[in-house]
Amino acid sequence: MSERPIILFDGVCGLCNRLNQFLLKRDHNDRLRFASLQSRFARELLERHGLSAEDLDTVYVVLAHGTPEERLLWRSDAILYVVRQLGGVWEVAALGYFLPRFIRDRLYNLVAANRYRVFGKSDACMLPEPHQRTKFIDGSA
Repeated sequence: MSERPIILFDGVCGLCNRLNQFLLKRDHNDRLRFASLQSRFARELLERHGLSAEDLDTVYVVLAHGTPEERLLWRSDAILYVVRQLGGVWEVAALGYFLPRFIRDRLYNLVAANRYRVFGKSDACMLPEPHQRTKFIDGSA
């Protein structure tokens, strides 16, 4: 059971890994946790919600993991949520909610469709720095 939001990301996506590095540097309150969509943890969690971990074109945020209130955010809702969790100046991300979801998600989909071409793709998931390891949930979780 976790009160900390868990970000489910495409572990081989260059853009996703850059986003993770951005969030890790700025998560001063140690709120965020991370798991690759390629992990057993993500696969089991998404299946529980009727979704497939094979769908790598979105990022998910798991809220209230392991509780009856567990729920998922995805696409633009997930991005806006995690950026706001950083606090401070990043709270301005809330302004993104003024755009209707269908517009936000169209923009998200445009970036997602081109992310490998623009940001690259690695052969394996990123390895966190030793001091960040506790923030990552691996396949055995």
